[in-house]
Amino acid sequence: MACGRTYTVDEKIRTEEWPDVLLERWSDEARRSPGWVQKPLACDFIAYAHAPAATCVLLPVPALQRAWRQHGRQWIGLYGQRRAQNRGYTSVSVPVPRGVLMQAIVEAMFVS
Repeated sequence: MACGRTYTVDEKIRTEEWPDVLLERWSDEARRSPGWVQKPLACDFIAYAHAPAATCVLLPVPALQRAWRQHGRQWIGLYGQRRAQNRGYTSVSVPVPRGVLMQAIVEAMFVS
């Protein structure tokens, strides 16, 4: 930034168009290794891109993770989980509709 501040960004890219944001709950289900939505991250934002639409949403990590803590269990019940078989491990994610997630992030920025 012009003021000297630096922001760090992690990128997530989906190669197909979906109406949701896939929040990684477990990076390795068997080992119970937390996914990026619930573990400490060394970045300020997640740049979540949908390649086919050439769109990207910048998700602020602290508010995103607070929204997950507030709503994660409910979202699992409402939207289910998706498993991805990788070489040697299985990751588990929750597909949260973009509008639902963005509203929860905005609400997570309010503290009372």
